[in-house]
Amino acid sequence: MTAAGTVLLAGTGIYLHTTLRGKLRIWERELDQADLRGDERLLDLGCGRGAVLIEAARRLPAGRAVGVDLWSGEDQSGNRPQATLANAAAAGVADRVAVHTADMTALPFADGSFDVVTSALAIHNIPSPQARYRAVDEAMRVLRPGGQLLVADFWPMARKYAAHIGQGTLRTLGPGYWYSGPWLGVTLLHAVKAP
Repeated sequence: MTAAGTVLLAGTGIYLHTTLRGKLRIWERELDQADLRGDERLLDLGCGRGAVLIEAARRLPAGRAVGVDLWSGEDQSGNRPQATLANAAAAGVADRVAVHTADMTALPFADGSFDVVTSALAIHNIPSPQARYRAVDEAMRVLRPGGQLLVADFWPMARKYAAHIGQGTLRTLGPGYWYSGPWLGVTLLHAVKAP
């Protein structure tokens, strides 16, 4: 019982660290490594309250960060567009952030509309594998040639997305993005759309 309690307590601590700070630090690093010029159009799939969306907007003084979500509120208390926009205003980036109610599997944007598409632990929430692949296909569709796809998801899912699109690199994001332990670690799929 002592061992089980220790594992449970450690898992809770890791989860809290990931949720409150670890994933934010990792997205800061990943967005820095994306070498954004500052004038890009970026789309964040399943943006929720805007953690990645806002971090991206900070790097886009002459660009635009657009978030889409279904705003169901089922997996986050108070998950709604107004909360995301209030968070963007509090971060001082409201002028470069927009949010839309949209399904990731049928995005309301033209082909090649975005320079970067991000998603943080959202695509795996889509119930069927076929619909998850449609979401990845939609992300690639709205990317301009040479645009970057950055999808962070649990490692088995990220591997399947990469296999589905037939390209991209996979990299584990480490302990800062574990949910209770390495068995729930997050992997980043980074793909560049061919010209």
